[in-house]
Amino acid sequence: MKLDFLDRFEFFAGVPDSLLSPVCSYLISKYGIGKQHIIAANEGNAVALAAGYHLATGKIPVVYMQNSGEGNIINPVASLMNDKVYGIPCVFLVGWRGEPGVHDEPQHVFQGDVTVKLLADMDVRTMVISKTTTEAEVEAQLETWEPLLKAGKQVAFVVKKGALEFDGKTKYQNRNTMLREEIIRHVAVVSKDDPIVSTTGKASRELFEIREANKEGHERDFLTVGSMGHSSSIALGIALQKPEKKIWIIDGDGAVLMHMGSMALMGVNKPGNIVHVVINNSSHESVGGMPTVAGEIDLVGIAKDCGYVNAVSVSDYDSLDKALEKARKATELTFIEAKAAIGTRADLGRPTTTAKENKEAFMEDLRK
Repeated sequence: MKLDFLDRFEFFAGVPDSLLSPVCSYLISKYGIGKQHIIAANEGNAVALAAGYHLATGKIPVVYMQNSGEGNIINPVASLMNDKVYGIPCVFLVGWRGEPGVHDEPQHVFQGDVTVKLLADMDVRTMVISKTTTEAEVEAQLETWEPLLKAGKQVAFVVKKGALEFDGKTKYQNRNTMLREEIIRHVAVVSKDDPIVSTTGKASRELFEIREANKEGHERDFLTVGSMGHSSSIALGIALQKPEKKIWIIDGDGAVLMHMGSMALMGVNKPGNIVHVVINNSSHESVGGMPTVAGEIDLVGIAKDCGYVNAVSVSDYDSLDKALEKARKATELTFIEAKAAIGTRADLGRPTTTAKENKEAFMEDLRK
């Protein structure tokens, strides 16, 4: 189904999702990034932006996201937007990963089961858009919902895989030269037998395949397959209980932005046994490549101001290796920003172990 139904709206905020890639490409093509279209740090951030837009204009905003972001919107929807509070209308576009009956990754299965129920529990009316849904049906649903929106309620289109289409193509790139998988390979070499906590998305998939190619086990690696933005807090929780072990974090710029408060918590605690590597390609690459604001801010400066003792940015492999070796020997909290190009090899696989197998092997290795 084409996206003409979106033409009636003038403001969009959200976090990119692979199932909504036609929507993302449409928005970039029509608006770029500016006051009518904002790629938010997290989904709750997008809801707040939408509320501000409505307060300023009286018009109805659209918030787009993957269903994994529903957890991030519960507070602002229930305590800000709900008609028992301020009554701020909003239309949500929710990509339905883990749709029941459709094979998906483990982090999406339970989320998929409860997607529609969570929205209903927040008093958000829903319509499912599938490959057979027509534009006329969507337009008719919007007309039906008009009184609800005028009353300050929220509604949502829950979008199945392949349901939407957009003919335009958007290519995302930057001027960086290092590749994320190669950066991870360098980290894996220098970290030796130390534990690694890796962020959600392609970074964990690449780390898994690097171990496979080297005929190594996976017990040293905790692959954070879900809960985007929380890898550094998981690592902090481990590091505080295992001060004798050096803990490495492989993070991404989109994940860091999503829950940046975790950097302040890290800096205040100052665990001397953590090396926090943030691979910054200024992109939500795992869900299509739409840009983040990480290329426009000073991550090293932020890390230093949060309390990281050592913080450096690198843009080539020689500098990366020197920074990693220095971090390995350091006894102070270290932050390394590794600037990376956008791009992934086409044959990148997925972990062949289950999430619970990963957890159990990792915990057993930590006990050594």
